This record gives sequence, C-alpha cells and structure tokens, in this order.
Amino acid sequence: MAIKQKRFMLAESDIPTRWYNIQAEMLNKPAPMLNPKTKEPVTVEELSKLISLQAARQELNFTDAWIDIPEPVLDMYRYYRSTPLVRAYGLEKALGTPAHIYFKNESASPIGSHKLNSALPQAYYCKEEGATNITTETGAGQWGCALSYASKVFGLECAVYQVKISYEQKPYRRSVMQAFGAQVTPSPSMSTRAGKDILTKYPNHQGSLGTAISEAVELALTTPGCKYSLGSVMSHVSLHQTIIGLEAELQMQMAGEYPDVVIGCFGGGSNFSGIAFPFMRHNIAGERATRFVAAEPESCPKLTRGKFCYDFGDESGYTPLMPMYSLGHNFKPANIHAGGLRYHGAGVVVSQLLKDKLMEAVDVSQLSSFEAGLLFAKSEGIVPAPESCHAIAAAIEEAKQCIPTGEEKVILFCLSGHGLMDMSAYDQFISGSLGNYTISDADIMKNVANL
Repeated sequence: MAIKQKRFMLAESDIPTRWYNIQAEMLNKPAPMLNPKTKEPVTVEELSKLISLQAARQELNFTDAWIDIPEPVLDMYRYYRSTPLVRAYGLEKALGTPAHIYFKNESASPIGSHKLNSALPQAYYCKEEGATNITTETGAGQWGCALSYASKVFGLECAVYQVKISYEQKPYRRSVMQAFGAQVTPSPSMSTRAGKDILTKYPNHQGSLGTAISEAVELALTTPGCKYSLGSVMSHVSLHQTIIGLEAELQMQMAGEYPDVVIGCFGGGSNFSGIAFPFMRHNIAGERATRFVAAEPESCPKLTRGKFCYDFGDESGYTPLMPMYSLGHNFKPANIHAGGLRYHGAGVVVSQLLKDKLMEAVDVSQLSSFEAGLLFAKSEGIVPAPESCHAIAAAIEEAKQCIPTGEEKVILFCLSGHGLMDMSAYDQFISGSLGNYTISDADIMKNVANL
C-alpha cells in the first residue's frame, strides 16, 4: 500500500527572500488614508512620526510588487520557517468528504502563531532607525507575545496594552509577554488620556482593540524614542505576512495540487492576507480562478454587514482616516474568546479587494467555531486557537459541500495559531456555558450613521 505524504516542508535555501506587495498589482488601488485634520492624503513623513520610516514607506508603496526581506530578519525567520503544509487526512476522514484539505501550520513559530512574521521586521526597522522603545496593543495576546519577543531579539523595550477582557481571560499570554520582558497593561487604563476619557464615560468598559490602539498610539506620540507597531490592518503588516502564502505556493507544488479555495480567519486582515495574497496575484493576472474566503466572527461582522466608509482605526481618533469596511470605531464587541478577531474594521487593501469582489466573507458563530475546533483537534491532534477555529469552520463547510457531488475540491486554510493558552475557553464550551452573540441591523446602522 502506498504511503500517503502528509507534511510538506521547504529546504532552508528555498525559503522566500522577498515579500509580495499586492498593492502594486491591484487594478483598483485603495483610496488614500487621510489626515483627519487636513483631510489630505497621509504622507510617508506623517506616518513615520508614529511608525518606523521603512514601515511607512512600505505602507504607501504602490509600485514595487516585490520587496526584499532584510537579512537580519531572514536570519530570524530561519529559526522557524518554513512552517509545515499539512494534508488533513484525519479531518477528511472524519467528514467523509472527497475534498482534499490542506492547512498551513503557523502555530509552529516560537510564540505559537503567525504574528512573529511581522513583529520581527517591525522591531528591526525601529531599532535600525534609533528607537529605544516600542509600544502596541493586543487582543488575545498572540501579537503582544510576538512583539515582546521580537523586541527582545533586537534590543528594544516593549510596552503592550492588552484588551482588558482578554487580559483577564487569558492570563498565560500575559505571562509570556512578561517573560520576554514586556510591560503589560490592561486597556482601557488610567495611564493615558485616552484611557481615562473612556473609563470616565464607561467605568465598566471591558476594552476593545480600538481602545488599546488609542492608548498605545498616545504613548508612542508622547514618549521620546518610542515607536508604535501594529499587528494587523495596515498594509505593511499584510506585506510581511505574505511569507505564509509564498511558502504555501511552493509547498502546494510539492503536493502536486493547487487550491480551489483559500481560507483565513479575519480580524483586521493580517492572517487572511498572508495566506491569500500570493495566490490572489494569479487571479489578478487572469491565470487562475481561485476563491478566497475570509471567516469572521458573527459577533463582529465588519466584512459581511459593515459599511464601506472612512473611519478611524482606534476609538479616540488618533489614527489616520482609513477607507474600510467598518462597524464604527466606537463599536463595543461582545466578549467572545476569539479576542484577536474583535476589531471594528478591515484593512484598506482587503476592503478594496472585497469591494471589487476578488474575495468573499462569511461569518461564523462562536459555538460553531468551537465545534469545528474540537473536531479538528480530535482528527488532527492539534488544539487550534479560537481565532483559527473560524477558518476551520469555513473549511469544513466547503468540504461538506463536496460530499453529495463527489467533487475533489482542493481547500487550503491557514492555522494561524495553537490554542494551548485558551483551554479555559474550551472548558467553557465543553461544559455548555458558552453562547453565541449577534448584533442587530439597527445597532449597526446606529453605530455607523455618522461615519
């Protein structure tokens, strides 16, 4: 009997040395981000007051399709890249589907998620440009852990504002950040003007990524030698994450297949962009007709039910105005356990791609996501992060559609991280104490009416 190959790895010499910049090849470029005071397009100079100069240049680069990865960053990538591409034979068998299911296992990084792919270059650029400190926000904590580690690698001090509900729900991610030497503060806090204003208005505010971004941005703008770093939404973050899809493309060649559908969970867009954009370039060129599906939480449906408009990336209005699908920057998300997906808006590039119908979006309920996560754990032996469970749920639905037709559809999804620090959430699901959260059309309309 022939042995079925399950795991595909690249040789170190085959790891991509350039990121793919989809902005350069999009037929319809995204509308510009705007300075909220002047309403003029934001410049590299303006952005570099907040983030590193190199990141600002990458953010507004609409001409270069390929951007070299700095050698010190490549050196760190080689510690854990390539990550495995895995044929999910166990999941296929459990579903009884003829579909071929593959997943790119980004949980194999040192901090257990895809977030390190952007944390390393962002920390490197800040250090090269003379920064001494770096600050950020984090939801569930994957990004905070990644930047805390990357900061230590390149000799920077790191301050993390973690969404308060996640700070309380996920204490071990907080411990990991602290183990890497970061200062971790639950947000909203009394340490910034933005935090004080939010708590004055809403004393029991459990936090959101929008509030945490406001606090981190304020700290960066008021502290000498400090730069801000964002883990999703921004175009330069999506750029860095394309290392995922570029590897996956080579690994799918090793498997002798090409995906009919590519799926990623969706909060602000970093994980979805990373797996999807390298494959999407072939659709843009007219060479392929792959479908791309972003799986977001039902309780935070910015892609499926949000409004395309200019909105702030944070609650207090410190960031540029961005053309995005949004639920409103003052949206207060439900306290679901997929903390990394509780963001009110979508990235500028992803929003334009959705507007142009180059991708699709589905929303997934919390209970459906954990049901999918447990099935995956039982069949593949990996406990996925609650965020990743949304991509798994979408992949399962695609695979089920093949059962009555017998279609051997090739499905690729990104396992963005493991859930070994999220077991309290699984405990609650297994005990029956978790529920679903939805938001009414009336509440959405009320929230976006003034945008």
